[in-house]
Amino acid sequence: MSHDYLSETPLLDYQSPAIQTLIAQRGWTVLSDGERIGGAYDFVRNEILFGYNSDDALPASQVLSDGFGQCNTKGTLLMALLRALGIPCRFHGFTIDKGLQRGVVPELVYPLAPRNIIHSWIEVQYRGEWLELEGFILDLGVLTALQAAFPERSSLCAYGAGTDCLQAPNVAWSGKSTYIQKTGINRDFGVFDSPDAFYADHRQLTGFRGLVYRLVIRHWMNRRVAQIRAGYVPSIPGGDSNLVPAKSISIKKEAV
Repeated sequence: MSHDYLSETPLLDYQSPAIQTLIAQRGWTVLSDGERIGGAYDFVRNEILFGYNSDDALPASQVLSDGFGQCNTKGTLLMALLRALGIPCRFHGFTIDKGLQRGVVPELVYPLAPRNIIHSWIEVQYRGEWLELEGFILDLGVLTALQAAFPERSSLCAYGAGTDCLQAPNVAWSGKSTYIQKTGINRDFGVFDSPDAFYADHRQLTGFRGLVYRLVIRHWMNRRVAQIRAGYVPSIPGGDSNLVPAKSISIKKEAV
């Protein structure tokens, strides 16, 4: 089966003027492959803030315009930037347990949230192997606030984080895989050439629930994220038992 890991798609719209202008301004095209990956990765990680967009299946240019995103939308933007820079990449789809979002999802509506939430990371081909990139999801401000709020914790599965090494997570690009929500994963859908192919079969924000999310709940969640970034981490009813990491699952691997 042939694969296409470099093409533009409706979601990976890297020929859009905004994305091409960004690439030109940053000078990424003259860098080595590792530096190209690092430049795009660092931009998406920290200059596109952690937050919740109106949908998962947004074009990369829209995520760039929003200036914020979560796992799925930030991943779309990173994939578009990498493909524009000639770096092969693909999409890996999952679900995560909703407990990972507790503390961000308001408690009033938390019971109504689906148990399994669509999640993804991207995989980049570098030096003959596929690396898994997930550590770009939380910007430095949010991650630093969580580390300060839980200085004695190593494991955390709440507030948008799912890690067993909170105080020193592997989130910086160093030519290796990066993670920040991995311990919340509870289902693996496998790899796809593009986010377009995944969302053709896997959508969550639909119908009345999706409308309420887009119009009300996500704005509430974004205010909570802003509070966390500012240093106020809301408590979770029920105590520390809610912060035990979700059970990890075996992740499917594919050869180069």
